Amino acid sequence: MIKAQFFVDRNHKIKGYRITGHAGLAESGKDVLCAFVSSAAYMTANTITDIIKADARAQADDGEMCVTVAERDLEACQTILAGMKFHLTETEKQYPGYLKVIITEV
Repeated sequence: MIKAQFFVDRNHKIKGYRITGHAGLAESGKDVLCAFVSSAAYMTANTITDIIKADARAQADDGEMCVTVAERDLEACQTILAGMKFHLTETEKQYPGYLKVIITEV
């Protein structure tokens, strides 16, 4: 199962996300859900770091991606982060048991 964890502060600002796991719909390299989630995660990370140029940490390694936005740039990144969260939440409805979106207050 893919787990998409979004970190939200008490003011409901999304501070970042962590994506882990594999969907298991198909063999490695042919799993459309894994490709879909990876593409969305990379697009969001690249938009934050290279387009918005926010102060953020983005790292990916062996099936895990973690993005954390610095406090000073949270506001500038809310639209793209909210879009990512919505995108994956809607996808979770289509793939129950394969994708889980988790909201964690930090």
